[in-house]
Amino acid sequence: MRFVPFMRASMFARAAVLVLIVSLFAPPASAGMEDAVKAMQSGDVATAEKELQVLAKERDPRAQFFLGLYIYGNPDSKLFDLAKAAPLLLDAAERGYTPAMIPLAGAYAEGKGVPKSFYESYKWVAIAEHWNVPNAGPLLETVAKELKPEEIEKAKKEAAAYTFKTK
Repeated sequence: MRFVPFMRASMFARAAVLVLIVSLFAPPASAGMEDAVKAMQSGDVATAEKELQVLAKERDPRAQFFLGLYIYGNPDSKLFDLAKAAPLLLDAAERGYTPAMIPLAGAYAEGKGVPKSFYESYKWVAIAEHWNVPNAGPLLETVAKELKPEEIEKAKKEAAAYTFKTK
């Protein structure tokens, strides 16, 4: 099972959509985010990292997502480091940032930056599906093939009862 190629294949298309979303719904303090997105688009990962780190320290889930997926989680990035990527995606997902959930599930499925766990992968995809994240359904079926029926039921219950962290 390979989540990374799935995520990378449409990475730049998703980045363009996310830029649009960021520009439409971002608060006024989004100047750093806009600068970071422009830097990512031009391939300047060092500048993007610098801009995003300021926001990520404030636990901005968008910044955590961009750092986790595009800067540290992208094998083509000069700053590729899964040990930095996964915790950022996890924190953003735990606080309800739905775009971080599928990449986090992929990290768990492959054991990249987090301990390998199809159970955790399934749980995060199930949470994503509950929140209507696109393409979560087919991924849920894929991960389910790696689990026993009782594990699936337990993960479904955990996903249904999951409450996002507020701090």
